[in-house]
Amino acid sequence: MDIGPLGVWLSHLPEGAAGLPRALEDAGYDVVWIAGGISPGVFDVVERVLAATERVTVGIGVVNIWMETPESVTAGWQRCEERWPGRLLVGLGISHAPIIDRFTQQTYRRPLATMHAFLDALDAQTDPLPPERRVLGALGPKMLGVAAERTAGTHPYHVAVQNTAAARAGVGPGRLVAPEVSVVLTSDVDAGRAVAREGLAGYLGLPNYTNNWLRAGLTQADLADGGSDRLVDALVAIGDLDAVAARVQEHRDAGADHVCLQALGPRSHDAATYRELATLPA
Repeated sequence: MDIGPLGVWLSHLPEGAAGLPRALEDAGYDVVWIAGGISPGVFDVVERVLAATERVTVGIGVVNIWMETPESVTAGWQRCEERWPGRLLVGLGISHAPIIDRFTQQTYRRPLATMHAFLDALDAQTDPLPPERRVLGALGPKMLGVAAERTAGTHPYHVAVQNTAAARAGVGPGRLVAPEVSVVLTSDVDAGRAVAREGLAGYLGLPNYTNNWLRAGLTQADLADGGSDRLVDALVAIGDLDAVAARVQEHRDAGADHVCLQALGPRSHDAATYRELATLPA
């Protein structure tokens, strides 16, 4: 699936930022990714972004399958496809035990079986979301296998370059690999690391992420005390445009077809920041 080389990943669409999606489209981005979050209702945001733009693909990164149902995903897909045909890419993810156990009445269990069951139920719907218009937020080798078998590919989040290489190996050729890459544009690397460390703090307690970072060659020591500089530097592109361009190219060399950029810190939803980043080589 070809969705172009560069996108933007937004954690949310803040109040007062209704013009941001159109600004991103005008800047030349191919995809605007919207976080699925820890609550239902992501299609409401997706529809606002689609309505505010004309050509850009909107990706969901990702629908939390514990928070939505096959029926709600199908209904959201059908609404969007009817009004904005061909412009939606639906990411699906298994989330994390600490989130599900805390925020829902469910118990996190058997992630592979749960994902297969969700996909089975999706496929059983009338006019279902087709496999070529869905990806998985797959990290580990087994879930990457599911992505290769049943979807267009994978949209891994907060990954090192080594994780992107593993994603490519896991889904094989001909499948989409679209990693999110976090960015802090700055001339002060130490200050940039502080911003990046703050942005990563909430993820250090989520085993699906930490296990993936360990698979990339990081260690338990890197996960301690808010994360080592080595961890922060592996997960976040910190520096000027040349530094960000170099990191994006590393992910492409590792097998990424599409890279979606997430600006961290006080400029995280600033159109000017993304206009700067849009000048990166395609």
